[in-house]
Amino acid sequence: MSNSSDSLFIKICGLKTEQDVDTAVEAGADAIGFVFSASPRRIDAATAARLSRRVPEHVLTVGVFREEPLDDVRSLATDSGIRAVQLHGPEERAYYDDLATGGWTLIRAAAFGDSVPRCGEFGEDMLLLDAPVPGSGIAWDWSSRPLASDGEKWLLAGGLTPENVRDAVAATRPWGVDVSSGVEQSRGVKDPALIAEFVEAARAAG
Repeated sequence: MSNSSDSLFIKICGLKTEQDVDTAVEAGADAIGFVFSASPRRIDAATAARLSRRVPEHVLTVGVFREEPLDDVRSLATDSGIRAVQLHGPEERAYYDDLATGGWTLIRAAAFGDSVPRCGEFGEDMLLLDAPVPGSGIAWDWSSRPLASDGEKWLLAGGLTPENVRDAVAATRPWGVDVSSGVEQSRGVKDPALIAEFVEAARAAG
């Protein structure tokens, strides 16, 4: 991972093609995500392994899972060669503890709700704070109340686009940002120009 303490961490998620990966890397993304759960962006372990081989060491490769059996997550993560596991779901601390033995960076995705989650509560390395309706791609009220403490490794997600990421970062001061649908030309299909524009706008904001 290439970001420093004063540089915004940028993750581009839901990549499916060589062009997607090359564009994100060339634009300067710190992490790229491959979706293994049900989604128009879903790919298999073999595809993720092939794409991961195009990614330089300083860019983190992340596998995204939603309520998958632990053995399936371990198997897919191993077979694909990803270096981080992102979990969306009700997994308990023991689930994270088990995965921690595999050496993966762990990212816990949590929806913005009545309580504000804290990074590290489940032993995770990073926290991704998503919209109240995760995966909707709909922007939400980031400024309604404080989201996290200074120094926490947390990523803002949910409805971010090249047009609004600067305001979102200014309002919430996250450690990083995550985007998927906001850089797509159609559902599940990434737009190279939007990826480049998003990274440029996020860098300018952070």
